[in-house]
Amino acid sequence: MTARDAAAPIVNAMSVDVEDYYQVSAFAGTVDRARWDGFPSRVGDNTRRILDLFAGAGVRATFFTLGCVARRDPSLVRAIADAGHEVASHGWEHRRVGEQTPAEFRADVSRTRKLLEDQSGRAVTGYRAASFSIDRGTWWAFDELAEAGYRYSSSIHPIRHDHYGVPDAPRFPFAPAAGRDLAEIPVGTVDLRGRRLSCAGGGFFRLLPYRWSSHAIGRVNRTEGQPVTFYFHPWEIDPGQPRIRPAPLRSRLRHYTNLSVMESKLKRLLSDFRWDRIDHVYRTTLSGKHNHGGEGGSASISA
Repeated sequence: MTARDAAAPIVNAMSVDVEDYYQVSAFAGTVDRARWDGFPSRVGDNTRRILDLFAGAGVRATFFTLGCVARRDPSLVRAIADAGHEVASHGWEHRRVGEQTPAEFRADVSRTRKLLEDQSGRAVTGYRAASFSIDRGTWWAFDELAEAGYRYSSSIHPIRHDHYGVPDAPRFPFAPAAGRDLAEIPVGTVDLRGRRLSCAGGGFFRLLPYRWSSHAIGRVNRTEGQPVTFYFHPWEIDPGQPRIRPAPLRSRLRHYTNLSVMESKLKRLLSDFRWDRIDHVYRTTLSGKHNHGGEGGSASISA
């Protein structure tokens, strides 16, 4: 029996964080935003490769797109939407939420949403914070997202990590702010004897053996009957990208390790499990008819 056979009843949520190799938080201390326009952009070509990869696998996904990327390459947003994928917001230029005031944050996500809607011709209802940077100290961001017209966020990684994480947050979709028509859809984790481990993709998928992600996603599907929300970045399938130097050793290891094997692992993942865009996988949750919390019950959590 293959992983796909075991997981057949569950459709998981596939997502892509559309940002370029020099825009990542790992290099924020090395690459000044004022220098971004001086770097050769590779995100357009890489994202179009992903569109071809998804088309070959018959998969639709959600593309959380930076506003500055969309402004530089408006045809990319149209290509994503025209291929049947969901266009969603990743903020304007990959600023962590805590680096902004509430007013600045609302202006940022409102500006990005308007541009993406203008370019795609479709409503933009989803948002993902840069580096999963909504945490207990920035919980106010959910109110601002609701005010800006978003229906859902996928901004929490409910694990312990040195750069992000809300380890006590629910693992499945929940209402983060009472009285708000907004859902938070955390990225994937598996619970192993009370210990949460990531199966959400990104560096965890690229650095660890494929069998770990396959086992963990399958376990969540089979034993909990829940979909997993997965993510990766266009630069992760680009081993030929320019190297950023100087940069901390840890950042270089996290960013460049296993770039050459990422695409083949993704192809296997797309074949082994069923996938769709976030707004389709969680259609019932976003309709307001059902809202998972914690380990299955409803939840509304405030800071």
